Amino acid sequence: MGMPLELNTLIVTKGREQRIEENLFVLEKEGYRLYPIEIPIEVRKTLDSISNGSALIKKLEWEHNKTTITYQLISLNSTN
Repeated sequence: MGMPLELNTLIVTKGREQRIEENLFVLEKEGYRLYPIEIPIEVRKTLDSISNGSALIKKLEWEHNKTTITYQLISLNSTN
């Protein structure tokens, strides 16, 4: 029996991220997802929004049909 797995090359937060330190965040997503670790990838609020910045995924956990990622924001795109 197979395990459904989704490969992601973009972090889409939908505003559900939680800050644990200054530039370190945790995000929980439904299903099993695979992300590149320690490679800069885009962070967006929604799939169709513009990029908020770039991040490095530091930790990836799969448990109970959920994926939890811990990522470090390395650049922030701001309109200020």
